[in-house]
Amino acid sequence: MTTTPQYQQMIFVNLPVNDLEASKKFFTELGYSINPQFSDENAASVVISETIVTMLLTKPFYATFTDKEIADATKTSEVLVCLSAESREKVDELVEKAVAAGGTASERVQDLGFMYGRAFDDLDGHTWEVVWMDPAAVQG
Repeated sequence: MTTTPQYQQMIFVNLPVNDLEASKKFFTELGYSINPQFSDENAASVVISETIVTMLLTKPFYATFTDKEIADATKTSEVLVCLSAESREKVDELVEKAVAAGGTASERVQDLGFMYGRAFDDLDGHTWEVVWMDPAAVQG
């Protein structure tokens, strides 16, 4: 008996970047990979997980997808991307990697005991939150 695999919905976060090569280097230094099948001189497909992909798009290319003005993420918050982490230590590890790769850590730390989170801004000012939640607390 064969079964049809259950559909896994994916998320593609599209972000405008100033320097595509620098942004690719930044995200690979965080431990993510670039999918060359969906990357070229205008875009890079950053594989975060099997269901999460960040598309880094040059600003001129990004502009072809919208009629709106492109926000300057160093001055205006346009999105907060939040990633889960498997432990408190992994939260700190990813934020430290981001800072070492040229990002900026937020001063704000959220520590509620059952939930721990920190954030960093990437090279273009996009804010990435990293959060761990105690599995026992999530189950209720």
